[in-house]
Amino acid sequence: MEITWWGHATCTVEDAGTRVLTDPLFARRLAHLRRRRGAVPPAQARRADAVLVSHLHADHLHVPSLAALAPGARLLVPRGAPRAVPGLRRLRGLRITEVVPGDEVRIGGVLVRAVSARHDGRRLPVGPHRSPALGYVVEGEARTYFAGDTGLFDAMAEEVGPVDVALLPVGGWGPYLGPGHLDAGRAAQALARLAPRAAVPVHYGTYWPIGMDAVRPHEFHAPGDEFVRLAAVAAPQVAVRLLGHGERMRLEVAR
Repeated sequence: MEITWWGHATCTVEDAGTRVLTDPLFARRLAHLRRRRGAVPPAQARRADAVLVSHLHADHLHVPSLAALAPGARLLVPRGAPRAVPGLRRLRGLRITEVVPGDEVRIGGVLVRAVSARHDGRRLPVGPHRSPALGYVVEGEARTYFAGDTGLFDAMAEEVGPVDVALLPVGGWGPYLGPGHLDAGRAAQALARLAPRAAVPVHYGTYWPIGMDAVRPHEFHAPGDEFVRLAAVAAPQVAVRLLGHGERMRLEVAR
């Protein structure tokens, strides 16, 4: 199986002949955020059999990016998303399925299971609390956990279960991460609990608020390297792969 990181929380997981795309964001700019590192993903990134949306924040559920996807994909979204985000109902060529934690959906050669996340799932800035924030486990030849955006919680490892690869958020797009997020240190703690064979840090070093180039720049550049350092202490048995934008990793899996 192979994983490509396109930047932010956007990854392609290729497993068992099936292409799974996570939280697609193909914009150069989103509101006050500007893409500071990595080119906008190429056309090949827009091909997927399944598309997983973790929650309703615009940097994870970005309607223009979803509209740019190749037709025919199955789109998994948190329950209530089409009501909260009317633009979803205007999409053509995508088959939308609403899910909650515990739901399983078979797509091609993989089984996708929705799991809990600890994060504000509203459509900000004013949306009501109606849709859960989610993570997903993609099981084909390997088991891949895409955490979406989440804080650390006690039942994480139990709910996620055994996995081969963990795609963990380690940063964000600003100089402060409040509750409901993983920074590099908390992501390393999550890694120790999950104990996968391999991990890839995501959700960092891509978008940054306009006008903040000189404000705490280490918060933009450092989370990936910091996660590698801390993971080596907290979970030395896990192989951490620090990918560049558009870079791919391969994992050989023997069942």
